[in-house]
Amino acid sequence: MINPIYVIYTCLTGGLFLYVFPEFWLYTILSGRYRAGLKERLGFVPQTLVKELKHRKRIWIHAVSVGELQVAAPIMEAVNAIRSDCAFIISTTTEQGRKVARDMFGANFPLIYAPLDFIGSVYKALNSVRPHVMVFLETEIWPNWVAEANRRGIRIGLINGRISVRSLASYMKFRPFMRMVLKNFDIFSMILDEDARRIRLMGADPAKIEVNGNAKYESLIFRKDPSIPDRMQHILNILPYHKVFIAGSTRSGEEEIILGVYKKILIQFPETILILVPRHVERTPAIESLVRGYGFSCCLRSAIHPPNRVRTEQVVIVDTIGELFDLYSVGTIIFCGASLVPLGGQNPLEAAVWGKPVFYGPSMEDFLDAKQLLEKGGAGIEVRNGDMLAEKALWFLNHPEELKALGCRACNAVSVNKGAAKRHAEAICRLL
Repeated sequence: MINPIYVIYTCLTGGLFLYVFPEFWLYTILSGRYRAGLKERLGFVPQTLVKELKHRKRIWIHAVSVGELQVAAPIMEAVNAIRSDCAFIISTTTEQGRKVARDMFGANFPLIYAPLDFIGSVYKALNSVRPHVMVFLETEIWPNWVAEANRRGIRIGLINGRISVRSLASYMKFRPFMRMVLKNFDIFSMILDEDARRIRLMGADPAKIEVNGNAKYESLIFRKDPSIPDRMQHILNILPYHKVFIAGSTRSGEEEIILGVYKKILIQFPETILILVPRHVERTPAIESLVRGYGFSCCLRSAIHPPNRVRTEQVVIVDTIGELFDLYSVGTIIFCGASLVPLGGQNPLEAAVWGKPVFYGPSMEDFLDAKQLLEKGGAGIEVRNGDMLAEKALWFLNHPEELKALGCRACNAVSVNKGAAKRHAEAICRLL
């Protein structure tokens, strides 16, 4: 029986598509933005991509962003260790995600742009790929896509699943609809017990829910290349006597706090370099103006090209994408942004895996598992405000042995918690 709520959703999205598409198409032609992969977004998947996968068990993984791609890699490796007859195709949403996926998996790996969640787009895309299993990573729940896959008998899993407090609040406003969407899933392989509780509140069948940890542990170990620190030190002109204070994925309102902390650190450690990595690069001009207003010399990461352009400034503002993990490798003190403002935090394990001390504010709801992991291992340090961050950072800088021990505990906390990727992979294999 066709659910009337689903019919309403399909009609609304279909109507929206017909209304918006002509204007969107014209914008794409004139601006050049989103032109890449437009046909794929409409469901036209090149047959050359799927031709070689014809006689294998096809697993379609939707990885919307760089973070999900980094989760996909160790899970795919673990699936291949269990089943040798599987082939993967990955869909991404953004051009940046597509580029990162190409760099990670190679030029010949089957990559497509994800179809828009309109019935016509997902219908055509599923007709072309014909996956045996459809995997959505972390928080990706697309009603038309999921319903159409289920209608065709494709097994569906939410893998490495997490539901943030903010996402739960949004989903609960449409709980009857979400319950209907979640019925289409065959398994929910969640990160934490809390994630399992939240998706159960949204209407998921408890019998389909299991908790398997966070595969990002393996993805970080997988990405850790010992050549990265030397390369980043060379690029940023970091010398042995420098201290490096890195503020990663900062949001509006946090840069002022970080600059105040930096000013206090400079009193005792004038050789300290500050690397500011805003979450949204479009804020770069405003941040550059703010830094100069504090009286600091600064430069943009994109302008540094040794030996022609060598960094000599106190502050580096990172206006490039995808370098934060590498930058953490040269940090002395690391602060994870979106945590001194109520935005849920950022992943502290990206710094911890390098053996770096990690500081964060009280708002870490979106990365609660990572926070708990570090604190259980005696590694993560929560600060309430800028004054406390300055106080803690200075204490550790004045006690280098304690600083080193804290970093070692952070690295160990990540390393000893392996196995999540294998458990998620086993969940996928049970769907085949």
